[in-house]
Amino acid sequence: MNSALFIPVAVAGGITVAVWCVALVFFGEKESRTSERLKELKDPRRRKDEREKETGVGGMIKAAAPALSKALQPTSELEQSQLKVRLANAGFSSPNASSIFLALKLLGMGAGALLGGVVALVTQGFTTNAAMTAGVAAGLGFYMAEIVVTVMVSLRREAIFLSMPDALDLLVVCVEAGLGLDVAMRRVNEELADTAKELCQELSICNMQLQMGRVRREVLHDLGVRTGVDDVKTLVAILIQAERFGSSIANALRVQSDSMRTKRRQLAEEQAQKTAVKIIFPMVLFIFPGIFVVLVGPAALMMMDNLMGM
Repeated sequence: MNSALFIPVAVAGGITVAVWCVALVFFGEKESRTSERLKELKDPRRRKDEREKETGVGGMIKAAAPALSKALQPTSELEQSQLKVRLANAGFSSPNASSIFLALKLLGMGAGALLGGVVALVTQGFTTNAAMTAGVAAGLGFYMAEIVVTVMVSLRREAIFLSMPDALDLLVVCVEAGLGLDVAMRRVNEELADTAKELCQELSICNMQLQMGRVRREVLHDLGVRTGVDDVKTLVAILIQAERFGSSIANALRVQSDSMRTKRRQLAEEQAQKTAVKIIFPMVLFIFPGIFVVLVGPAALMMMDNLMGM
């Protein structure tokens, strides 16, 4: 395809896509106020104060997210629940987190295609390689949100795992002092708000749900699902069994705290043992050449002088 035919087709396609996006944003199907109120009563986190509505780019993305993410919405309920759980593991537990995530993927694809296309046109001109470059950039932009969420899930799980033993120790002290589990969780949330932000965020959600009247078993189960940490799921299962059979919660918490502390110490020892192997590569690449030059350099210079003198 020559450039005289490619330019009009590209311009027409871009205008068509832009008009379609604008039409979806402004003229798409909107929920009635009655259904919105019912959902707000069902989930209080959906309630929004008109004075606190976000403005700027963030507010525009949130407003356009339902329309932009409609094409990428999962078709089955299982896929939708898996997406919500994955975003909750990353710390995004709001009701519209999935639509915003899918909208960001679509926007990332468009931004990647635009930037890659511009760079390819400047450097390569109207060629097939330029179109392939734009397609690769669009794919990278599409999966950029996936990569970011994966990294956030990994970091958040690690932070929750490392802060769990300290939280359990404080929880054991509170329970043995005579406080109930609900009040003890609230106390732990207040004391560790600065040092264990990820865990305290989950505990604050649990406290809010308990104050709303939800059953404790369901709240604890949701805590394990949101965190995605195996040790937290084990702790939740122990607490549910202790509550069901009437056993001591303090003993269960103490056993789990000792187990998690031992596991954290073993993880630290494992990382320390790996240090000797990991340090070999920087030593060979950066330290040994300098030592070699310092030790062998003078002898090499003396040998060169002797050879030149002969």
